[in-house]
Amino acid sequence: MVQAYKHEPFTDFSTEENRLSYLKGLKTVEGYLGQDYDLVIGGDRITTEEKIVSYNPANKEEIIGRVSKANQELAEKAMQAAVEAFKTWKKVKPEVRADVLFKAATMIRRRKSEFSALLTKEAGKSWREADVEVAEGIDFLEYYGRQMLALKDGVPMNSRPDEYNRYHYIPLGVGIIISPWNFPFAIMAGTAVAAIVSGNTVLLKPASTTPIVAAKFVEVMEAAGLPKGVLNFVPGSGAEVGDYLVDHKDTRFVSFTGSREVGLRIFDRSSKLNPGQIWMKRLIAEMGGKDTIVVDSEADLELAAQSIMASAFGFSGQKCSACSRAVIVEDVYDQVLNRVVELTNQLTIGNPVDQSHYTGPVIDNNAFKKIMEYIEIGKQEGKLMAGGEGDDSEGYFIKPTIFADLDPKARIMQEEIFGPVVGFTKAKNFDEAIEIANNTEYGLTGAVITTNRAHMEQAREDFHVGNLYFNRGCTGAIVGYQPFGGFNMSGTDSKAGGPDYLLLHMQAKTTSEMY
Repeated sequence: MVQAYKHEPFTDFSTEENRLSYLKGLKTVEGYLGQDYDLVIGGDRITTEEKIVSYNPANKEEIIGRVSKANQELAEKAMQAAVEAFKTWKKVKPEVRADVLFKAATMIRRRKSEFSALLTKEAGKSWREADVEVAEGIDFLEYYGRQMLALKDGVPMNSRPDEYNRYHYIPLGVGIIISPWNFPFAIMAGTAVAAIVSGNTVLLKPASTTPIVAAKFVEVMEAAGLPKGVLNFVPGSGAEVGDYLVDHKDTRFVSFTGSREVGLRIFDRSSKLNPGQIWMKRLIAEMGGKDTIVVDSEADLELAAQSIMASAFGFSGQKCSACSRAVIVEDVYDQVLNRVVELTNQLTIGNPVDQSHYTGPVIDNNAFKKIMEYIEIGKQEGKLMAGGEGDDSEGYFIKPTIFADLDPKARIMQEEIFGPVVGFTKAKNFDEAIEIANNTEYGLTGAVITTNRAHMEQAREDFHVGNLYFNRGCTGAIVGYQPFGGFNMSGTDSKAGGPDYLLLHMQAKTTSEMY
């Protein structure tokens, strides 16, 4: 039997010991700010003159670190290292591969405050958001290790008196892992180790805004005993290195998390057959969201308001699962809207190294400009109820922003903003609320706040999202509890942290022996 695993607990920062531990983590991180990090190709460390510089989004003068930048020549070298390492790694016992993950999880658990503090510095995450993300990364390592142990013997098949049939899984080959900046530890680690524990070798291209936490993770995986060439660290430009690797004849699969635009570009490029390629590439993609919380007239309205506020403004709304649309049945619309405005006006925003701040900056200048442009659009489309202001003098800070009385088809209600902006719209009744909730091209997460059981069942059937939550917010999926992935333009519904996720990185083989 594979031992069950309960998810990594979140840290209680109301205790002095935990608070001091986090502050110690910040000191550790401050001790190595500004350092240089090499590429890792076939176990060798390679320095390049050209660097990707990571800045603190809350204090844009502060350099977190610099990573060497891969070009096409180095990407090719990494590909050949991965191809070579695959010959031996695919034959390593699943138990041994899983043990590497378990050891890495233990090492990260011991350094939890440091990794969380690095997320506070590099991604601008509050203490709570950073701690939850590191816990999620640990969960991915533990969960996928156990999943591999459960899958290692394949699936029992029927046999006849004169034959014996087996059905088992083998790895695919070399995978390209393209990870996002908004969960630069958890998603980066989760997508990489799912591929690795399944017996594949990978090239990891982290987001250029948050490469340092990825470099630290690569160091942990090496220390946990991962052989050379299994995990190759190749930060670089999407247009130069990303496209080259997606197109490569030896790439067997691409695991991508990011925007709709980039996801569709990869979908298009990976579908094309390149000279020497003898397979159709597999694509695992998690893209955008335009997620709705529906509030019924029969509902706990305080719960509704708290859920909307937390889901819209946690980590400044920079989650593909964030609530960016609140659809409220008209009987309770004003009450819920006014309470969310009240709660939002109480939020503190500032440098997240200070524990008292609820939320921190947006990730960089490009994000700041894009979100502020959407706020101007929102002012034309609806009624500004809270926020609407930004300050980029020191870091990239935008006040949590609420627009009311929006048309369901308004741009603010249709386009992914990826910032602390939520739009409110009124529905005549619950049927119309579900209709509005479904009227986007995305289908990632959603939530319904209701005490009406018939309405819950109606939403369970008709609300077309990959992750639907009742009587809670629409963010915060836990590995092994709420497998995560969405429909339509939200991606390939590859349920991360779910029972069939590793199978996406493998292929099934049937053997039949006659006696």
